[in-house]
Amino acid sequence: MIAVLKQGATGEQIRFLTHWLEGMGLQVHAYPCNDVIILGLIGDTQHMDIQLLQSMEIVEKVQPVSEPFKQASRKFHPDDTVVTVGSAKFGGGHFSVIAGPCSVESESQIIQVAQSVKDAGAQILRGGAFKPRTSPYAFQGMGVDGLALLRVAREATGLPICTELMNIHQLELFQDMDMLQIGARNMQNFELLREVGRTHKPVLLKRGLSSTLQELLMSAEYIMQEGNTNIILCERGIRTFETATRNTLDLSAVPALQEMSHLPVVVDPSHGTGKANLVPAMALAATAAGADGLMIEVHNDPANALCDGAQSLTTKQFADLSKRIAKMREGMKQ
Repeated sequence: MIAVLKQGATGEQIRFLTHWLEGMGLQVHAYPCNDVIILGLIGDTQHMDIQLLQSMEIVEKVQPVSEPFKQASRKFHPDDTVVTVGSAKFGGGHFSVIAGPCSVESESQIIQVAQSVKDAGAQILRGGAFKPRTSPYAFQGMGVDGLALLRVAREATGLPICTELMNIHQLELFQDMDMLQIGARNMQNFELLREVGRTHKPVLLKRGLSSTLQELLMSAEYIMQEGNTNIILCERGIRTFETATRNTLDLSAVPALQEMSHLPVVVDPSHGTGKANLVPAMALAATAAGADGLMIEVHNDPANALCDGAQSLTTKQFADLSKRIAKMREGMKQ
C-alpha cells in the first residue's frame, strides 16, 4: 500500500504519521516524487482502517499495491532507482557497460583484458573466480586466487569489480568486491538473497533460466526486504525449445521490467545467445530497447579460453562494438 502525502507536509507531520504507522507493525519507506512524498507501507495492511488514514490532514490519497513485489514495484517507487558502482551509474537515464572474461585464468590475462575494456569505454570489469558449471569436470574457476587477481586488476586499472557469489559461506571472501553477481542458477536461492540484502552492496541479479519476470522481481524483493535497494536486474536469456542459440534472449523483458519496476535493467547478450557473432547485434538491439546497460564477455584469446570462449568477443571486437553503441546512444538522444 502507498500513501501519497499532500504538498507542504512538514517534517514533523511526516514523522508523526510514520511513527503511528510503525506502531501498527508496518515498515514505512518514504520516497520524494514530483514535489510530494510517497510513503510505501510494507506489512499486514489487510485490517488497516484505510478511511482513517485517508482522512488524515497530510494524506492526499491511499492506494493499494496489487503486485506481490511491493518494494520493487513502480507504484511503490515511481522514480527510477539509480545504482552507482564506482564511477558507473545504471538507471535514470544513465548507461554503463560491464565487460571482461567469463572467468579469471591468469594475472596476465585478467590485466590485459581489464586494460583493453577500460580503454574501449567499459566502466566495470567482470570476471568469475568461482564458476557454477553444468559438468563437475569443467573448469570451476580459480577460487580465492581468482579474487586476488581481480584485486590486482582493479589496482592496475581503477575499474570496479563485478564477480559472482555462489553461496553464503563465500560471503566473507567478497567483502571488498564492488558488485556481487547472483547468477541465474541462484536467482531463487532465498537464503543467499537475504544475506546479500544485509550487505548493502550493489547486486547484479540475473534472471533464472526458466523464470518469469514476476519471479525475478520477487527475488529482488528478498534482497530489498533486508534493506538493500542497490539492485540491477539482468536479462540473460531464457531456456526455450530453440536450439540455434544457447538461450533465447528476451529483449521484451527490458521495457516490461521498466514498466513494472523502478530498478535498472541490463542485458547480457553473451549468455543470451552463446555465440560471439550474435553478440554485437543483440547488444545494439538491447541498447535500442532502452536497457540501462550491458554485460559483455571479452577475452584476449577466446579460442583458448577455459570457459565460454565461443560467446566471448575479442578485445578488438569489443572496442569496435563500443564505438557503435556510443554512436547509437548519441543518435537516440536526438
